Amino acid sequence: MNISIFGLGYVGCVGAACCAKLGHHIIGNDISETKVNLINQGRPTIIEAEIDELIKEAHEKKLLEATMDSRYAVHQSEVSFIAVGTPSSKEGHLNLSYIYAVAKQIGEALRDKDSFHIIAIRSTVLPGTNKKVGAMIAEISGKECGKDFAIVSNPEFLREGSAVNDYMDPPFTLVGTDSEYALAKFKELYKDIPGEFIAAEIEVAEIMKYVNNTFHALKVVFGNEIGNICKELNIDSHKVMEIFCKDTQLNLSSYYLKPGFAYGGSCLPKDSKALKTLAHDLYLDVPVINAINLSNEQQKQRAIEIIESKGKRKIGIFGLSFKSGTDDLRCSPSVDVVENLLGKGYEIHIYDKNVRISQLTGTNADFIAAKLPHLHEIITDDIEAVASVCDVLVITNKEKEFAGLPARYPNKVIVDLVRQYNELDYEGNYEGISWGNINKNQAQDDYLTRDMVKTEF
Repeated sequence: MNISIFGLGYVGCVGAACCAKLGHHIIGNDISETKVNLINQGRPTIIEAEIDELIKEAHEKKLLEATMDSRYAVHQSEVSFIAVGTPSSKEGHLNLSYIYAVAKQIGEALRDKDSFHIIAIRSTVLPGTNKKVGAMIAEISGKECGKDFAIVSNPEFLREGSAVNDYMDPPFTLVGTDSEYALAKFKELYKDIPGEFIAAEIEVAEIMKYVNNTFHALKVVFGNEIGNICKELNIDSHKVMEIFCKDTQLNLSSYYLKPGFAYGGSCLPKDSKALKTLAHDLYLDVPVINAINLSNEQQKQRAIEIIESKGKRKIGIFGLSFKSGTDDLRCSPSVDVVENLLGKGYEIHIYDKNVRISQLTGTNADFIAAKLPHLHEIITDDIEAVASVCDVLVITNKEKEFAGLPARYPNKVIVDLVRQYNELDYEGNYEGISWGNINKNQAQDDYLTRDMVKTEF
């Protein structure tokens, strides 16, 4: 495949070397004459393990050249990668001027190119950039996006020092595009790369690099805060974290990394607060650990605000315990939501087949007696009794029986706190707490009649 790469810095140079290693013909483009000359001499533009040999080999096999002529680069290739920098401002905003400058060059080059062209954004950009670049190229070239060219988001996940290995042996390759032709081309381009090939929505591909790197940063800071606590207690922090990392079922897994409702129960609230208090007693500042409970409380408030925004008085809560399959109400976030809404005058009905008030004992009974002393008056194990009389159905636990609510009770308002559905075709109004609208039914856009004005206290 003939590929042009705009930007011969870190990402572009590694991409050029690795794509040539895969057998593709590469044309590098850069505004720096020095970088162009280095590539044409068979020398890399960066210092990186293994890159010298790959660039030299590609040059000798005549699979790699470089030019400052953007028109030549576009006309001699079928795919153009944008791999220029996107530096941050003091406020954290991205400077996309280099991206747009390349888009302008590509748009101008496409004016008199007849064949279909694919532009792939390799640089780290925020969601919406793909769409803006496509509109810019369409306006400049006079061509139609999707018909004459396509824009692909193909983020890189390279670490300095191991970038070549990361490129050639990644955990996955991510491509976001709405063009079937472009998707097929990229499957061909990466056919010899191991790891899963993931085709995703464009916006999903655009945000992934930020999610990855922010989580990596969070892990570093969390490890350091645990280390600081351990040091004050004369505990071997490396041994602690070595054991922590052995658990790939919960600690290093996807188990808790699913957007949804707040955590609760007898362990997570108690133990995270205890560690926070321990650090305080040791006169240690642990901002990340300190913020855990605050963030959890904000997620509860977010749920309350979404429910209130529907403007309906009768609210049905499906699941009161802190998670499905249990009757444990201790520190259940659903209890806090119910308590808040009752205090604001909402009519609440609760369905939870696992919670039997007469059988609650010990701290479980004491907790609910203090929070919701009249719970027995509003809770039932009859799902029909709740769903039929309520206007808003709030799903707080991922019980299998809740999956059928949309089909059985159309034209209600559903507030989903646990991602009960992956996609939905529902005649009523649907909103998830931490994900975009998954309801494809046009009725979702119908005006929602509100019978209760939100009350501020």
